[in-house]
Amino acid sequence: MKKALFTGAGVAIITPMHPDGSINFDKLGELLEFQIANGTDAIITCGTTGESATMTHEEHVEVIRYTVEKVGGRIPVIAGTGSNDTDYAIKLSQEAERLGVDGLLVVTPYYNKTSQRGLIRHYTMIADSVNLPIIVYNIPSRTGVTIKPETFAQLCKHPNIVADKEASGNISAVAQIKALCGDDLAIYSGNDDQIVPILSLGGSGVISVLSNVCPKQAHDICQLYFDGKVAESANLQLELLDLINALFMDVNPIPVKDAMNLMGMEVGECRMPLLTMDDQQKSALSGIMKKHGLLA
Repeated sequence: MKKALFTGAGVAIITPMHPDGSINFDKLGELLEFQIANGTDAIITCGTTGESATMTHEEHVEVIRYTVEKVGGRIPVIAGTGSNDTDYAIKLSQEAERLGVDGLLVVTPYYNKTSQRGLIRHYTMIADSVNLPIIVYNIPSRTGVTIKPETFAQLCKHPNIVADKEASGNISAVAQIKALCGDDLAIYSGNDDQIVPILSLGGSGVISVLSNVCPKQAHDICQLYFDGKVAESANLQLELLDLINALFMDVNPIPVKDAMNLMGMEVGECRMPLLTMDDQQKSALSGIMKKHGLLA
């Protein structure tokens, strides 16, 4: 049985920007402290929500370095180091290991894609190159690649491949993955609207966009479930469902950054080609946030 990197709600943290588009490290420090103070169970940096796709290599490394130093071992730090270039994913994973992260989040190759055999080779080469636990990130809507349950059954045999961030939306596939892999693969929901269903199939938690604005609530959904208060956990998820959906009314992380700015967090806008939402969308988001007490 492999040890999970964390249980509960890990935040897929945004990367705050200055008006000129450069990274606002002071603000990032504030956000990390806000997350820790409100019960977040892990920090996942430089993922999709963190806009890693528009970071330079130097920025990617500096964000990881800063996050590790700021968190200081209080909760796990997991760094996104995936690429559609296997050699570069290895290089970045090794760099993150040197910087002291607790684990890696490695997305499937995108655009050039690959076969299931290629996925096994890709992940095996990365896992062989480091001495860190790896979360495989399955998100077909962005990458055009779906990892089949049978492929996970092969991947989880590697001692460093410990978890799946599952964002396929396919609960039947989650059940099959768990049936095939058992305790050799932790499963984290990659969708905030599926936390409880995935926990019910033996999942270990969520890697959450919602946690950027509601860290305590996302943590509580998981903790209530772990404490045997299943109805309370489900009710909290359902209560937050309109907010969860609102945070995906446009391409992630546009809405969550707009939400945080509405809350006065001053995290800046996304880098191009992602544009801030229009006034009608912001008004709809604001109304839902007021309902949940996030805005006056």
